[in-house]
Parts: sequence; C-alpha cells; structure tokens
Amino acid sequence: MEEIVGLLNDIIWSNALIFLCLASGLYFSVRTRFVQVRKIKEMVRLLFDGESTDSGVSSFQALAMSLAGRVGTGNIAGVATAIAFGGPGALFWMWVVAFLGASTAYVEATLAQIYKEKHLGEFRGGPAYYIERGLGVKWFAIVFAVVSVISAGLFLPGVQANSIVVGIENSFQIETWMTGLLVVAIFAIIVFGGVKRIAKFTEYVVPFMAIGYIILALIILIVDFHQIPELFALVFKSAFNMEAGFGAVFGLAIQYGVKRGVYSNEAGQGTAPHIAAAAAISHPAKQGLVQAFSVYIDTLFVCTATGFMLLITGKYNVQNPNFGAAGAPEFLVEGLPNVAVGPAFTQSAMDTVFPGFGGYFVAIALFFFAFTTILAYYYIADSNVSYLTRKFESPIYSYALKVVMMGVIMYGAVSQASLAWGLGDIGVGLMAWFNIIAILLLQKPALKALKDYEKQLAEGKDPAFDPDDIGVSNAHIWHTINKKEGEKTV
Repeated sequence: MEEIVGLLNDIIWSNALIFLCLASGLYFSVRTRFVQVRKIKEMVRLLFDGESTDSGVSSFQALAMSLAGRVGTGNIAGVATAIAFGGPGALFWMWVVAFLGASTAYVEATLAQIYKEKHLGEFRGGPAYYIERGLGVKWFAIVFAVVSVISAGLFLPGVQANSIVVGIENSFQIETWMTGLLVVAIFAIIVFGGVKRIAKFTEYVVPFMAIGYIILALIILIVDFHQIPELFALVFKSAFNMEAGFGAVFGLAIQYGVKRGVYSNEAGQGTAPHIAAAAAISHPAKQGLVQAFSVYIDTLFVCTATGFMLLITGKYNVQNPNFGAAGAPEFLVEGLPNVAVGPAFTQSAMDTVFPGFGGYFVAIALFFFAFTTILAYYYIADSNVSYLTRKFESPIYSYALKVVMMGVIMYGAVSQASLAWGLGDIGVGLMAWFNIIAILLLQKPALKALKDYEKQLAEGKDPAFDPDDIGVSNAHIWHTINKKEGEKTV
C-alpha cells in the first residue's frame, strides 16, 4: 500500500506541479503588475482593518488562522530537509517561490471573498464555492470538496498530532498517549466553540509563537553577526552554482527549494482561501492583499529564520547525490554526524546558543505550530462539509466532523502516521492541481476587483465592493452585505 501511495505522490507532486506553481505565480505577478511589491504598505495597513462580526472574523483573525495552516512543522523540519538535499542555495529558491506565490495568494483569497456564502450564520467559502459559482462546473466543485474533507479531515491531522507527541516525548519524557489525550481535549474545547473561538485562539497564539521563534533566531544571528555577509554570499552563490563544493546539488537546490517553498507557504494549494472567506470586510481585495502578505510572513520570516540558524551555526548536513560513485563521500557537508534530517537540526542549532534550552523550545514551538495547523485543517474540512451539506442547514454534519477528527488525532498520536502522511499529500496535491487550474480560468474577477479597489483608493474612499460595478455575477452575498451597510448609514 505504501509503495502505491508513494508512486501516486511522485506523479502528483512531480516537477509538472512545481512548474505550474512557479509559472502561475509569475503570470499572476505580471497580470497584477506585481501587486506583491506595489501594495506592501497597504498590506501592512490592512492587517488591522475591520472588526469581527456575528457572521465573520476580522482581517487580522483571518490572517492568524491562515498562518496557523501555513506555519507548521514544515517551517522547522521542511527547511532542514531542503538544505540537506539541495544545499544552502535551496533557501534562495524558497524566497523566489514566496515572492511569486504572493500574487497567487492574492488571486485565490480575493476569489474566495467574492464568491463566499453564509451558512448557519457564518461566512463560508473556498475553491469549491468559487469553482461552482464562478466557473459554473458543479461536479468539479464537488470533487474538490470531497478530496479536501478526506485529506484535511481524515489524513493530515493525525500526522501533525504524531509530530506533537514525539517531540514532547523526546524532550519531556511524557507518554505519547497522555499528550495525545491533552491535544484532543484542547482541540475539542476550541472547535466546539465555533469559528470565533478558533479565531480568538489563533489570534493570540500564532503571533506569539512566530515572533518568539524569530526573536530567538535573531539572537543567534546577533551573536555571530560578523558571519552574516558570508552567510548571504553562501546562499546566493549556492543558488547559482558559484560555490565550490555544492555543484553536485545545484539542480536539487532549485527542486527542493521550490518544492519545500510550495509546501510551506501553500500559495495556490487552495487551503488558505477557505479561511480568507471568513473575514468580514468591505472589499474582497482587502483580504487578498492580507493573504499575500501572509506568504511573506511564512517564508521570508519564519523559514528564513530556520535556514539562517542552521547555516550560521553549521548544524546541518548536505547529502551527496553522487554517493556510491568512486571516491564520492556520503555528505558534502556533515555538521551533524549520525543525525537524521528533521527537527533535530533546528534543535541542535538552538542548543548551540541556548544550551539545554534550545531543544525544549523547539519541542514547544513544534507543539504550537502543529496544533494550530490541526485547527486550520479542521476549518478547511468543515468549510467543505458545509459546502456539501449547505442545502440541509443542519449543524449535525459539523458536529460529526469534530468527533471524527478527535478520533483521528488520537489515533495519529499513538501510531505510525507515515501512510496517513502519504495519503494526505495526495489529497493536498490534488487540491493544488484543481485549484491552480480553477484560478487560472477564473482570474478576471480577482483582477477586476484589484483595479476597482485601487480606483476607489485613488478617490480617497474606503473601498466597498459592488459586484455589479465590475460585471461580476453570482456574487449574491455582497448585495446582502451592501444592503446592511446601507441601512447602518441611514
């Protein structure tokens, strides 16, 4: 079974998907006139724009919820893997993916806002919604929703739970089943409180965990500040095959940098739009810009913090792809003999400057990173359950998902999760294929929304969205939103 799953993953996550992610990012960058550069100041301003309502969350809460999904174990273990197989240059290609992916994140999040609906009193949206309403292909939307529920609701949560309990057991010697029960209990308390409780939890936890992690990384850089110019030179030279010793992994630097970058920031995968749709805002482009900035936070800040920690402390290995040939060593760089690639790299880097503390901190960071990712998985699965059952207007389906996910989390905590991880990767990969194809076909409303937003800004207005003004149909929720806003001003 694992061989079959591995083969399918190799096909789905082939270079074709990597090329599609890069090409679509470049295309959207050109079509939006590099909105990810032009509107950085506006992105920062919008982080704190608007407030939560009975139907939706604030822009900052939506940002925190999306970062809960973007910032995960991949930011710790994924960066180490990219460097281990692609060398220091892989970090540069992760930056490239983040830069281009920010424009893709704008498009998908804006579309999610344009075509969102209200279900059981809360805003809901995502690829299934805009595929049906925007493209008018219902069977395509249903397939996406089913794949998303299976992947985010059944396969991936157990893997994250397994990462949590293993990390805690390694550092604190607490039995896995005990940590598993704790994770299930906290999960239940939060998700049974609805989207508002998820938003409140992530609003406080995500900034705390990300900022704390980055601060410790900065301290490590400050301690060895004299190495920083050399560090940047190493990354850039390795990225363009100008650094002696890393020529063997030049092609792998691009491959692993791009792949890990896509895995980490999730731009184009169709996961973040579910959360973007929950924001209560006056114009879809606002959340599109906020989500574009979240890609920067994930990769340019958090992933870079991990990469720089590893490189400046020398606590990393780079495997030699030519190992086995005559005289070829197993490693091009071996800063951590007999250590398997993964979180242990980051723990060792932390321990270099914070002896006896670094390992504990990384274990705690992994707990929060992975747990908030589980919450993001729940919300993604629940949004698609809402899509599939929205005609019934019953909370029973959402309650059933909560209970099933509690079981999945506990099972993943106490068992080997390798097969679930492979199956989850298949699901996420399919989501990425479906979503990128959908947004390439459905880009015009998002581009029109950006033009409309910029026009209203130039007129000195706080932009408000009317789909009729830009010729967008089937965005019915905005007529209701505009009617309520009009009633408030009367």
